[in-house]
Amino acid sequence: MVGSVENDNPARRTQKVTKIARALACTTALTCLVVPALAQDQQLTIWTISYQADAQVNALKRAEEAFEASHPGVDVEIVMRGVDEHKTALRVAAGSDSGPDIYMSWAGLGLGGEYVKAGLSADMSEYYDQYGWSERLSAPSLAFNSAFAEGKHGIPFRFSGEGLYYNKALFDEAGITEVPTTYDELVEVAEQLKQAGIAPITFGGTVNWHVMRLMDMLLEAKCGAETNDALMGMQADWNTTPCATEAFAELQKWGADYILSPFMGIDEAQSNQLYYAGRAAMALQGDWFVNQLDENTDDLDNFGVFELPTGTDRLYGFAEYWYIAARADDPDLAAEFLDLFTSDEFQDQIKGAFGALSVNVNVEVADDAPAMYGDWVELFRNAKGTFVNGDQAFPLDVTTEYFRVINEVVTGNMEPAAGAAAMQTFIDNLG
Repeated sequence: MVGSVENDNPARRTQKVTKIARALACTTALTCLVVPALAQDQQLTIWTISYQADAQVNALKRAEEAFEASHPGVDVEIVMRGVDEHKTALRVAAGSDSGPDIYMSWAGLGLGGEYVKAGLSADMSEYYDQYGWSERLSAPSLAFNSAFAEGKHGIPFRFSGEGLYYNKALFDEAGITEVPTTYDELVEVAEQLKQAGIAPITFGGTVNWHVMRLMDMLLEAKCGAETNDALMGMQADWNTTPCATEAFAELQKWGADYILSPFMGIDEAQSNQLYYAGRAAMALQGDWFVNQLDENTDDLDNFGVFELPTGTDRLYGFAEYWYIAARADDPDLAAEFLDLFTSDEFQDQIKGAFGALSVNVNVEVADDAPAMYGDWVELFRNAKGTFVNGDQAFPLDVTTEYFRVINEVVTGNMEPAAGAAAMQTFIDNLG
């Protein structure tokens, strides 16, 4: 369950309180896996990450309530965890007989695809045919559902772009009058902010994927689209491709000169709090960050967003999917929930909660949406292709090495050339 306790009757109230206690107890993967469902209702268990914006949490609560209202006797339990805890729980579930009926994961090879290959996900082809999901959902968001196994695995509920948010007052204080449109201009802006005594950007280093976003951007900027895709696809040699070393060198420079310090001891949520408080001028975040800024700052108009100035005009971003677990108690019931969640009616009700654009092609941006959503619509419209986050491009084991090398280079513990060599050595030694 998500949200408040219902007061319809004592039995129901007791059940909901028990579910809250159970969710709060889910501090590790195993504690969540061993708690039995209550016997009164048919249970639909959904695992997802803990979203930070109230709009996202409320959207999940509305889905739970709507589905329970239309399916008397069905008890929807939504268990939310931190990103890394959620990944751990899924890895445990992939090797056990317990787990959720539906789970959220990202759509790339290194995350959602890894669980598909591990057998955690069910083929959903019959439900795509039954409900017409291929016609309902956008082509970019559907790009991953048949990429890693036979059939169709997962259904998108979110396709997000990522860009650079900036604090207008801090830019003004540093004398910056225009946002950068090239990578060299971005470095000039960072240097100008630094000289004005303002931290240019903030990241949280304890969650590897946050600083990874910076490295992903640098590879696109230094290598260009074709070579970056080859590196991420493990078709180009990191050790003999000069731009890979150049990108690691830039990463080290950002770590030493431009990232709000100390950053390796904080996580993304703490980094965001520092950004809300005006401790840094920029943050590399996605379209969902509009809601977080709106909820955590006094005036959303004090902030702006611009595309990553990589020179390729490709949108950096990713998709999030719901997957039906291969061991779901009732996959047909799970598909009914996903049909509701992606439906025209429900997506219209929650539009803007998970990003500027709905994955449902029939849902328009709300008339009263924040003006910054208009900026995001333009970024999506003008994009000439996309490139995905590294932890979605790589298989899981390569992602782990990518994280390790990034952390070593950004903190100055490894030279850039050694970082590129380490990546290639690991890839060469894959079984």
